[in-house]
Amino acid sequence: MSSIVTGEAVVLELRPASFAARALSSLIDVVVQFVVLFGLLVLFGRTLGESVDPALGQALILAIVVLVLIGIPVTVETLTRGKSLGRLAMGLRIVRDDGGAVRFRHCFIRGMAAVLEIYLTAGSAAFIAAMFNDRSKRLGDMMAGTYALRERVTAPPSRQVQMPPRLRGWAQLADMGRFPDTLSRRVSRFLTQAPRLSAPARAARAAELADEVSAFVSPQPPPGTLAEDFLSAVTAERRDRDYARMSRQREQTERVGRRLHRLPFEE
Repeated sequence: MSSIVTGEAVVLELRPASFAARALSSLIDVVVQFVVLFGLLVLFGRTLGESVDPALGQALILAIVVLVLIGIPVTVETLTRGKSLGRLAMGLRIVRDDGGAVRFRHCFIRGMAAVLEIYLTAGSAAFIAAMFNDRSKRLGDMMAGTYALRERVTAPPSRQVQMPPRLRGWAQLADMGRFPDTLSRRVSRFLTQAPRLSAPARAARAAELADEVSAFVSPQPPPGTLAEDFLSAVTAERRDRDYARMSRQREQTERVGRRLHRLPFEE
């Protein structure tokens, strides 16, 4: 993942596309382009091939090739700000080196370079160039100042802490003091990662954290409560209390705003 600092001093965390993702997206685009090109050439041959002058026919064939291999890709990439059919399938987008959207100039340079590094060399030039830089840039990207960004990133599944039913009554009546921020983070991290831990490590870590948390909770949970259930109950109850407190503050702010709005205007 790369960091980019914008002109407003905002740090953007961007993830360049992997070489494999770029190669697959390019393969999809090339296959689609050649299918379209083959179809247009067949259509041209059946409709106008025998009725036009040979020189004009060659010129028209060349125009079709240029249109399909350069014109259409450059136009699509410009209008979609860096997308193509292959990149859409792979969740990629072409962006400038500073993270901004590409324009016609960038797309045109990339399209012209693709003739050499993808079509004339069967992709070998693009392959060699992409293998030796950290953003998998091909020659066209180096010339245009662009690279492929992984736009669609799989988010880790979120696991919301649930209140153990048997501890709900106790938690609602318990007095819970303010935890140190470091302790709150360690408890949250443990509850998120607990399913991936081995049973002995999970139990030991839960008992260790429960001993620390118990100093801020009164009364203590019912006898026989598992340490992890205790942590889940405390975390869920503190979350619900924080949400209720913020809701009350928002309602109070709205009431004050409505009262001020009803006051007559005074010179």
